Amino acid sequence: MEHYQSFLNQFLKTDDFKVSSLAGDASTRRYYRVNRQDQTWVLMSWDPFEAKNFPFLSVLSHFAKHNIQVPEVIAYSEKEGLVLLEDLGDLTLERKFWESQHPSQSVSFYKQAIDEIIKIHFIATADKNECSAFKIQFDTEKLLWEMNYGKTNLLEGICQFEFSEKWNKELADVFHHICERLHTEPKYICHRDYHSRNLMIKLDKMRVIDFQDARLGPIQYDLVSLLRDSYVQITDAMAAELIEDYLGKAAEFLPRNFSRAHFDEIYEVQTIQRCFKACGSFASFFNQRNDTRYLKYISHTLRRVLKSLTLFPEYKVLADVLIDSGAWERKYDQL
Repeated sequence: MEHYQSFLNQFLKTDDFKVSSLAGDASTRRYYRVNRQDQTWVLMSWDPFEAKNFPFLSVLSHFAKHNIQVPEVIAYSEKEGLVLLEDLGDLTLERKFWESQHPSQSVSFYKQAIDEIIKIHFIATADKNECSAFKIQFDTEKLLWEMNYGKTNLLEGICQFEFSEKWNKELADVFHHICERLHTEPKYICHRDYHSRNLMIKLDKMRVIDFQDARLGPIQYDLVSLLRDSYVQITDAMAAELIEDYLGKAAEFLPRNFSRAHFDEIYEVQTIQRCFKACGSFASFFNQRNDTRYLKYISHTLRRVLKSLTLFPEYKVLADVLIDSGAWERKYDQL
């Protein structure tokens, strides 16, 4: 606590405040709520940084410039790796979804999330500047790294599956084909982790957090993150309604030769890539730090992958591996 005491003393002009830990995400960042009388803030603790080269501040500034609803930065300390932020409360889109008596009751909030992603994909992308999001991208190499992360942590790690030379080669070819297919798509700014835990609701308005890894990529990446989110169970009908909402709002920005059939095809390819990578992340938390909290999300996320794989016979080997490795039937909550 000592490392941020002086920082808060300097900003608050008093030592009469309370600090309590907040539940963090899967990263190494730490979050705290700071209370002083009837005011609250959130303190983010990270590694030391240089403000001009700090992706969190770079993306936040660019997003705020284009009216994307991000938290306000109150103060920061580069040397101590501290950022004091507006307190957005505790109501995530995930919590709103599960607290609703029926999933449809959260649709209006999901449509607000669509509003924000439209601004990210098209308005923010159109303003080319020094934002860190323009300097990195989902290219074949990055997408391939994500898929191999799933292979390493889920199939070889948890499932202890030993690949034959033939299957290794065939799977590598499928991974490369999927990632190259996605890489050739037009690129827009992607949030990268646009799911229900990174969308906050404050005074009934959607707010966006955890945007520091934003980069260029296909629009379907964020849409899969949101609508095929591992943390909630959105129905196909609700997802279809939200896709229509997105495409309606995006119509003025999409190219004249936009093809809905092609959009849907890439959406399914992106589902395979993004959801398989998510399974790898959940498995890695268990493998690397024995964190069992995320294991329960693997089974239904794999179902998403397998459902999309049925649309692409050329990727059958991945479906075969998921079944033969035992990944499909494994009881992850019993590990």
